[in-house]
Amino acid sequence: MPSAQDPFYVVKEEIQDSIDKLQSTFHQWENTPDAGERSHLSKEVLTGCESIEWQVDELDKAIAVASRDPSWYGIDEVEIENRKRWTSSARAQVRTVKKAAEAEKGPNKTNHASVNGMHRELMRHPNSHQSDISNNYVTQNSDDFIESESDRQMLLIKKQDEELDELTLSVQRIGGVGLTIHEELLAQEKIIDELGSEMDSTSNRLDFVQKKVGMIMKKASAKGQIMMILGLLALFIFLFILVFFT
Repeated sequence: MPSAQDPFYVVKEEIQDSIDKLQSTFHQWENTPDAGERSHLSKEVLTGCESIEWQVDELDKAIAVASRDPSWYGIDEVEIENRKRWTSSARAQVRTVKKAAEAEKGPNKTNHASVNGMHRELMRHPNSHQSDISNNYVTQNSDDFIESESDRQMLLIKKQDEELDELTLSVQRIGGVGLTIHEELLAQEKIIDELGSEMDSTSNRLDFVQKKVGMIMKKASAKGQIMMILGLLALFIFLFILVFFT
């Protein structure tokens, strides 16, 4: 459903009021026998026709802009077609009045029957003012419609730019956290490698000591072996404390 603040209905109300006034003047022109008064009313009718035609043309331009992307303006294709039909109907009503007034100014003035025929043609056009009165509002001119939509687009673009800026900051923060985690993992990997190297070195030293102990025990006597074992044990304890507690 169109918004209650839709500028189209504001401009439509203004144009419809102008058409109603034009029709009232046209009826006076039809029923005025005085030639001077008819000439004055004829000029007033033609001036009103030109003014309304310009307003309808401007409204058609606004409808053409909205028809490029109806969803952007909160309407659908059906609403676009309804608006085009209304402007066509309004233009036809004005054209009928203008044709009658111009015929009055021609070299061969139209007779009363021809004017009545044009009047009947005018009355056949639907008066959409009555059917759509609940949707009409008051405004200044049709330029407000295009201007309001332009402002709306600018605000939306500004909001999107702000959201993109916030998204960029979030990505940068996430990237910083990821880099910190990566550096921490590299540091921990380095510590693990160093610990592995120390364990390998200690294991090699113990293997060397065990081999030396085996060789000495084979050569020494039982008593000597006991003393040697105690000495080596003390040496082993010393090396163990030296390796792991210093």
